[in-house]
Amino acid sequence: MKKILIICAIALIFVACHSKKEATVISNETDSSRIETLQNGDLIFVGIPMCYSLAPDAVNVPVNDSTCAGDSLNLVHVAIAEVRGDSAWIIDATIRRNVNRYPLDTFLNDFKLADGGMPLLIVKRLVDNSNVEKYIENAKKFIGRKYDVDFSPDNDAQFCSELVSNSYVTSDGKPVFSQYPMNFQKVDGTFPLYWQQLFGFIHSEIPQGRMGTTPAQMAAEKCLKTVPVKLVK
Repeated sequence: MKKILIICAIALIFVACHSKKEATVISNETDSSRIETLQNGDLIFVGIPMCYSLAPDAVNVPVNDSTCAGDSLNLVHVAIAEVRGDSAWIIDATIRRNVNRYPLDTFLNDFKLADGGMPLLIVKRLVDNSNVEKYIENAKKFIGRKYDVDFSPDNDAQFCSELVSNSYVTSDGKPVFSQYPMNFQKVDGTFPLYWQQLFGFIHSEIPQGRMGTTPAQMAAEKCLKTVPVKLVK
């Protein structure tokens, strides 16, 4: 059962390599005049309902704006977008592929859920995007490093939001994102089932309170703004 669960976890939040994807992404927004194209340095956050289970026999609720509204949204992953001409790529840290660079279409294909649906994908952009090329180059320096299963700041390995935090650093060494005691809990103080299941395989305990950052904490930073780009094929 544990082997099946970890395969499901990898299928949900970690990607593999495939072919290229057009930089202009498809959106479900009603007002087409508001749709923006993916830009270099955008961050893609992956959200699922708090009640989502990785168990292969679980009956999960559909993932949509309603089931992921407010405190019911659990952000489980963040990835960096790199846009070059008509191609878009992902740079992120995953258990399966460690720190690597992947085409965007693979990210979309491999994030499909067991029922064929998609998690909620939220695109956020820096309010000041002037140094984004520097951040992308910083991120590429980490490619090839191991995934940080210990979620520790004291090693060379990287987990998803740690990679973003360590990459988005200005030329004078100033970090764009803050460090916080990491929080994986729901508002009622309990841990979502997803985190309980995932950390059961990669770590002895959830690193609650350890200094660092999580996708949810990063997404709430004031230096980011949400842009109307939905990465749905």
